[in-house]
Amino acid sequence: MSMHLDLNPLQPAVPGGLGVTDAWRDPLGLMLASTGEGVFGVDLEGLCVFINPAGARMIGFEPAQVLGQNMHVLTHHSHGDGAHYPMDDCPIYNAFRRGEPCRIDSEVFWRQDGSSFPVEYSSYPVFDQGQVRGAVVTFVDITERKRAEEALHRAKNELEVRVTERTHALETALQQLRELAAWSDAVREEERTRIAREVHDELGSLLVALKMDVSWLDKRLYEQEQRPAEAAQSMREKMRGKCQNMSRLIENAVVNVGRIITDLRPSILDHQGLWGALEWQAQEFVQSAEQELKWCMEVNEQRVLPEPMAMAVFRIFQEMLSNVGRHAKARTVDVDMVERQGWLHLSVEDDGCGAMPQAFESPQAYGIMGMRERARHFGGVIDIDSQPGRGTRMRLSMPLPAHEVAA
Repeated sequence: MSMHLDLNPLQPAVPGGLGVTDAWRDPLGLMLASTGEGVFGVDLEGLCVFINPAGARMIGFEPAQVLGQNMHVLTHHSHGDGAHYPMDDCPIYNAFRRGEPCRIDSEVFWRQDGSSFPVEYSSYPVFDQGQVRGAVVTFVDITERKRAEEALHRAKNELEVRVTERTHALETALQQLRELAAWSDAVREEERTRIAREVHDELGSLLVALKMDVSWLDKRLYEQEQRPAEAAQSMREKMRGKCQNMSRLIENAVVNVGRIITDLRPSILDHQGLWGALEWQAQEFVQSAEQELKWCMEVNEQRVLPEPMAMAVFRIFQEMLSNVGRHAKARTVDVDMVERQGWLHLSVEDDGCGAMPQAFESPQAYGIMGMRERARHFGGVIDIDSQPGRGTRMRLSMPLPAHEVAA
């Protein structure tokens, strides 16, 4: 038994007019003709017994061309990759062979021109007096849905990649922060050790010498009354010389205390302000390093930065000079400082040996990391330009606060 549906139920019942009664004579045919989904029926041999216009259009045929054709051979003969699709494996035919309905959205149908499209189809067995007579198949073109799924999949993969990258970057940053903190602790401890050694070696020895001199004076003064006049006068001359020597020791102690205090917290910031302190530090550096200094400063010297920011700029400048002294082997240091559009730009450039840019990004470049952390705290950045044989330029760019002038 084969099934056949007349898919032209809307033919005019009377020439020149459309009879309402005739139009509604076959509601099933009207529904099939008007739906946007493809619908076709096959008999037990897999031959098409009906197909609606939407279904025929999707596979590139006219309905009359499809009737009586083997639908598997016509439109379901291959997988999406072009591999042969055996009819015995076709879920559509299992609907009437085994009486098993199915719904598939992972296959393709093929058009008359040889192209394919992703399809979602459902196959249901048709029963007549308890016997399976064929199957009805509904299908839709899901090209746009597949594109959306692929786009969503790509977006998901990209998001996962970005999350992985961000997580790795965060882990790297946290590791660098831990290493920087450990390095800072080590530097702080080393600085404490150095200061303790200086206090012990220099101030300690000076104080011991002064104590010995005071004891000597005390003893000589006690004996002075027992000496004859001529010996007493000679001893007074010796005691005067001892006092002069003690005065020189005290002066040395004062100088050492001042130097240690300056290392701990540069008092020149309080006395001369940031701009004077920077110039003083540059002059001190080139004198000790025996280098030539080129100094250019174009800032409003009446501007007063908040103390934490001023200290950060000063310490960054010290670290820049320290890098020149340790690594550059330079003859000239060019310091340029300019205020432009609310930003302070401070650069230190040398004519030394330079280095590869990667050297300044090393996880062990703790001095560079420290400078960047100080600058970042105030919204600033550190830029470094260096190449082997071409020297190095380090530049601090930091936004300035609202204009403040010295009282």
